[in-house]
Amino acid sequence: QVQLQESGPGLVKPSQTLSLTCTVSGASITTNYYYWSWIRQPPGKGLEWMGAVVYSGSTSYSPSLKSRTSISRDTSKNQFTLQLRSVTPEDTAVYYCAEGVASWGEGTQVLVSS
Repeated sequence: QVQLQESGPGLVKPSQTLSLTCTVSGASITTNYYYWSWIRQPPGKGLEWMGAVVYSGSTSYSPSLKSRTSISRDTSKNQFTLQLRSVTPEDTAVYYCAEGVASWGEGTQVLVSS
C-alpha cells in the first residue's frame, strides 16, 4: 500500500518561495507508470491540480501555475518536492501530494501572510 506524507513550513511570507516535500513509502517513486502529483485546496474552494512528476522523471504543470512551479524528485530518499515561487495570500491552501487518484497524503496547511 502506497503511503504519502507532506512536510514543510506552515507559514510563508509573501514573495517568498514555498517548498514542500512528499515522502513516499510502500512503493518506489521510479516504479513504472506511477504518477506523483501535487494538488491544493484553498479555503472555501475546490481542488486544484498543480503538477506532477512521473516514474520516468518527466514533469508536467498546470498552465496557470507553470511560470511559478517546479517539481523535482530525490530517488535516493524516495521523495518528490514542490517549489512555488513568488507566493501571495491567494496561495494559502491545504497542499496534498498523491499517487494517481487512489493514494493521497493527509495534506499540510500553508498560510501565506506577513
